[in-house]
Amino acid sequence: MKKLATYRQKRDFKSTPEPKPKVASSRGRPIFVVQKHQARALHYDFRLEIEGVLKSWAVPKGPSNDPKIKRLAVMTEDHPMEYRKFEGHIPKGEYGAGKVEIWDGGTYVSFKNKDGKFLEKDVMQGQLEFELFGKKLTGKWVLFKFGKQGKNWILKKAKN
Repeated sequence: MKKLATYRQKRDFKSTPEPKPKVASSRGRPIFVVQKHQARALHYDFRLEIEGVLKSWAVPKGPSNDPKIKRLAVMTEDHPMEYRKFEGHIPKGEYGAGKVEIWDGGTYVSFKNKDGKFLEKDVMQGQLEFELFGKKLTGKWVLFKFGKQGKNWILKKAKN
């Protein structure tokens, strides 16, 4: 399970209630979830289902529905699909310790591929354009890489 190796390495599953790593896919449209995470600092974890895992970005100020506002999104390790349902408290001393709650979720459609799903190669190219169908986040969005290190991205709502 190479895809979730980093996720597994960062966690002690005897101590944390987080789901164990398992690659799986949803049926139908791919899903997204945004989790509000009060760890060392409050941030929002933006996750898109891509090839059986949740590709993840930490968004310090959270997504903005205002197309004029760009948000830093720092790519983190992939998470298992089961994480889309995770809410709870990660114990002190564990990676990501703090409260996690689901802030929004739903499905998305990629504008790049006919089936509406992103592929790992799309992430490697560094620009994702998609439409979200959530309760709080809807409409067209873009997530694009900037800088030399590849972990820093920008999340922005597109002008519809």
